[in-house]
Amino acid sequence: MVLRRFAAALVAVLALAGVQVVGAEPAAAAARILYYDASQAQEFVAVVNQGAQIWNSRVTNVQLLPVPAGRTPNIRVYADNGWPRTYTSSLGNGYWYMGREAVNDGYYPPRIAAHEFGHILGLPDRRTGLCADLMSGSSAPVSCTNPNPNATEIASVNRLFATSAAVPAREFVFSGF
Repeated sequence: MVLRRFAAALVAVLALAGVQVVGAEPAAAAARILYYDASQAQEFVAVVNQGAQIWNSRVTNVQLLPVPAGRTPNIRVYADNGWPRTYTSSLGNGYWYMGREAVNDGYYPPRIAAHEFGHILGLPDRRTGLCADLMSGSSAPVSCTNPNPNATEIASVNRLFATSAAVPAREFVFSGF
């Protein structure tokens, strides 16, 4: 009861001071934007863009966009003759290689790109051998052409970025108890 009276008095004081006090629904957080630089991915630039688009069409809490001029990317993508691999510095930040060895062995390039972006988005390798699991990586058969994350992988990325999204400046409003 004392708490309610205090809240009512606080509202009255704030109103006298010209502060508008209203009940408000929590605003939905905007998707966190991660910028990637594929300029050093050589012949794989289009495949890298396709891998980003695959994630963008399936998750809501994060979006992968090509880095605009003058901005530092969160993610850098390279091409080399080795095996695909990713190095993360933190959630949503790092670099990865589109390795020609896997492509030459017959693995599907869009699946490789989506898989490596999956690591940047916080997903570990899961050696299930199932084509339906994007993060099964090379344990799935070479014939696997599924580049799409499954429902569990999508939910994991959305969960990881639900609380780490950059929150824009906004007005906080007292809504009572």
